[in-house]
Amino acid sequence: MRSEITDAGAGRLVAVVVTHQRLHQLERTIARLLESPAHELSAIVVIDNASSDGTPAWLSAQDDPRLHVHRSEVNLGGAGGFEMGVRIACADHEPDWLLLTDDDGRPGPGALARFHALPAGKWDAVAAAVYLPGGAICDMNRPALNPFDHLPVMARSMAGGGREGFHLGPEDYAGPARRVDIASFVGFFVSAGAVSRAGLPEGRLFLYADDSLYTLRMTRAGARIGFEPSIVFEHDCSTFSGRPGQFTPVWKSYYYHRNLLLLYRLAAGWLFWPAMLAVLPKWLLRTRVQSRGKRAPYLRLLGLALRDGLMGHTGRGHAVVLRAAGED
Repeated sequence: MRSEITDAGAGRLVAVVVTHQRLHQLERTIARLLESPAHELSAIVVIDNASSDGTPAWLSAQDDPRLHVHRSEVNLGGAGGFEMGVRIACADHEPDWLLLTDDDGRPGPGALARFHALPAGKWDAVAAAVYLPGGAICDMNRPALNPFDHLPVMARSMAGGGREGFHLGPEDYAGPARRVDIASFVGFFVSAGAVSRAGLPEGRLFLYADDSLYTLRMTRAGARIGFEPSIVFEHDCSTFSGRPGQFTPVWKSYYYHRNLLLLYRLAAGWLFWPAMLAVLPKWLLRTRVQSRGKRAPYLRLLGLALRDGLMGHTGRGHAVVLRAAGED
């Protein structure tokens, strides 16, 4: 239900936070969000993805009227959590804008005020500049251009730039706002109108690339996504462990490869098959870097991911994926 709160520049902003087993991060993120006054942030919808680490008890003890908690008794993954959260936020809180962020992603000082100060109608969605706690740019949250839609970007990537050729770099973080095609769900502001046109995020993706697929789908629908470097978020994400290309636990490799196939097909169009000729050998070579005893499960999961990704099938349940990985 819409509460009587005086709107700020962009109107009613409602945050959606998805959490699973990270109470220590959630506590900090909720506290940071609630530092913003009600005219900047009208409500916070928290999706608790079957946490068992004390999160339910902590959330039930909170008494701020802006905080609205919804629990899933099964882990829907980040993708399922955001689908659920966006659906509830739109139905219950009548937002003008939504803010999507992880439980370890939180606004920097004045970030929401800077968002509200943006000129009306400038963007349909806004990606914040996301940094690690130490001040370095958070690599996983760098917005990107679709190289298949920008020939100079594709040429730069093919000439040896790789992903550096189409992701924004330090010069973009120090420069003016610019339009992008793909963004992450940490510090992502999206208008209710853009959600209405693009639909809900795809919850069955579970994890990996769900944000990239959703924002590229928005771009395809004509939405203007702007990267605003003056709006700063902190992502206190864990440092990755293991060798590059190694999946721990190995079941994550299924979602990673399946969802990238879906993303590549959407991004590349008719160039999808030539692109796959370059990608598939690299994925097979990753077998060598998997931990002892995980190479056979990795290949089995890769086979399932290729089949499901090429067929556009997103209905394989998580329990089935765990069994394929030998981790049920």
